Amino acid sequence: MTGSSLPLVVVDAANVVGSTPDGWWRDRHGATERLRDRLSGLAASGLGEIPGPVEVVMVVEGQARTVVSSPTVTTVSAPGSGDDRIVEVVAEHDGRRCVVVTADRELRRRVAALGADVLGPSTLAAARRR
Repeated sequence: MTGSSLPLVVVDAANVVGSTPDGWWRDRHGATERLRDRLSGLAASGLGEIPGPVEVVMVVEGQARTVVSSPTVTTVSAPGSGDDRIVEVVAEHDGRRCVVVTADRELRRRVAALGADVLGPSTLAAARRR
């Protein structure tokens, strides 16, 4: 991760991948790679009410832990709970604008308590249509 002052968009990969019933469970690694590739344009365009440029971090866990970063999306592997790692990433960037993309209610509560904004996975679909 960089020491940038750009807004930070943290994507809960497992939650976002799981939000669309498209057969992702047959190939979690491949589905997460496809998500990373779909996120590539966010660095320049931004997300929702947050104009680009932004830094994009995707937290991966489980069978998708080996998904590698791309030039515009940094992957962070969670050795245990992906939610815990997301909270750590947000806490590491105290004072910086952070937006977490997830539908997980408990995770939303935890990162909001740290000052992060939260958007649902549908925001990503809307960003792709821009």
